[in-house]
Formats: sequence, C-alpha cells, structure tokens
Amino acid sequence: MRNFFIITALILCAQNFAQELMAEVRVDYTQVQGSSTTAYQALEKSLKDFINTTKWTDKNYKIQERIECNFTIIIREKIGSNQYQANLLVQSRRPVFNTNYYSPVLNINDSDFSFEYTEFEQLIFNPRRFSDKNLTDVIGYYIYLILGYDADTFAREGGTTYFQTAQNIAGNSESSRYSGWSSMSGPRSRSGLVNDILNPKNKVLRQLYYTYHRTGMDMMAKSELNAKNAMGNALLTLENFQKSNNYAQNYPLDIFFQAKKSEIGQVYSGGIKPSIQITKLKDLLNTISPGNKSNWSQIQ
Repeated sequence: MRNFFIITALILCAQNFAQELMAEVRVDYTQVQGSSTTAYQALEKSLKDFINTTKWTDKNYKIQERIECNFTIIIREKIGSNQYQANLLVQSRRPVFNTNYYSPVLNINDSDFSFEYTEFEQLIFNPRRFSDKNLTDVIGYYIYLILGYDADTFAREGGTTYFQTAQNIAGNSESSRYSGWSSMSGPRSRSGLVNDILNPKNKVLRQLYYTYHRTGMDMMAKSELNAKNAMGNALLTLENFQKSNNYAQNYPLDIFFQAKKSEIGQVYSGGIKPSIQITKLKDLLNTISPGNKSNWSQIQ
C-alpha cells in the first residue's frame, strides 16, 4: 500500500510538471523535386520529439508555463543523400496576464542553415561539444535564445544564463565546416547575434523587453491607459539607445521590431488615448526602424 501511494505521488508530480517548450515543427520540402518524402517526415517528427522531450534547463516548468514556439525548416536544396541547405524560421510567444492574448517575442529567419541528417538517426545534442552535423547545434542554439528572450520578459536581464549557453554553443561551432556561425561573418551570424545581445551596450534594449511586457502588456487588462503609457515610455528609452549605438546595423534591435511591429501598431491605433508624447514616439520609431513605416503609420 505504501508503494502504491509513492507511485501515485510520482505520477501526479509528473503530470504537474513538463519540459520547458511546447514546440510545433514543420519541414517544408516543396522546393526539392523528386525526393522521397519519408526522410522529411521522419525529420519533422524526430525534431519535434527532440525539442519537446529534452530537459533544457534545471528548472521545473508547470504544464501551463511551457513556452509556445514554432520551428519551420524550408528545404532549399538536397545535396547527395543526406546533406541539406535550408532556411530556418523560429518563432516564440508568451501569454499576457489576465487575457487570452499571446504576445510575440521572437520571430527570426536564419537563411544560412545547412545540416546533415540520415532518416531515423538518433538526434544527439551536447551544449559543450559540436556534433559535426550542425542540425541539433543550430536548433539548440535557438532554443536557448527562446529561453533567454522569454526570461527577459519576466525579469530584468533574466535570460542571461540562457544567452551565455547559446554563446557557448556558437563558440564551439565557429570553427566547424558549416557557415552561419563565425562572428567574422558579421553581426547577423549566430555568434555575432548572441555576442551583441550580451554586450553591455545593448542593456537598454534588454531592459525594454522587461518593462514593455511586465509593466505594459501584462497590465493591459487592469488599466489600458497605464499600460499604454508604460509601453510607450519603455519604447522611448530607445532614444538614448539610438544616440549611443549604430541602430541601423544592430541585429538585436531589428529582431525586436520583427516580432513587435504589428503589435505596437495595433496597440496605438485606437482605444484609450495615452498621455505620452505620441508624435515623439512615432518619429522615433520611424527613425530607428524605417522599414516598418506601414506599422508606425497606424499610431495615432
């Protein structure tokens, strides 16, 4: 009888806690002609299981706390029997307090993704050692970016440990035969990106993730006016960021707006009018993110 209660307790504990991610994976192979579909279907299933069943942190996540994310691999070319060139689209979102709304956090397109995969092979990942196949290394790198960005929205610079893990993965991969890692390739390389995220010069941007979400979006259900003011003031801190950084070449800043451009435009397109300087905010956004003027034009 005692063993029965112990087993029951363990089952209940397992039901209450889960891995960190709730990921959807899609492999798009429509650009590759004449290939067997079974390898792509196996890759899709293996990656989904790999992402959702691996323990990525030392923390216990409740089922409702899992981070919702998407990985889309668009195969551009198959070379030989098991080499692939692809684009990787990574997206994540977080729930907004007291609402049914999910706020987008990460939306990134990696166009320099090549890897080796053999149908039904076991996917192995070690954050301290490069796999020599590049598949799990790239996926693991972006998982730690997802964890880092998500944590930054809940605590000031809360994602530092996860970003440092991503930085270690990139460092282990820089000398590999695969492109996309080396910081010598520029700020949009994987090493360049995570190095910039952790650069003290980007501290204003990292703190923006916290204030925008915790004092802004999460307060929207309680007070739309206060939430809009808080979000606007958080965005206006980018004025100082603009003065001390070359924002035109700042990849982390571009990543922020790729995820947030539609949301920002919609929040300030109607409803209760905030008391912040809307014209100043609109001018700032047009200056530091001119490619998203169609979104900023909604602000009124």
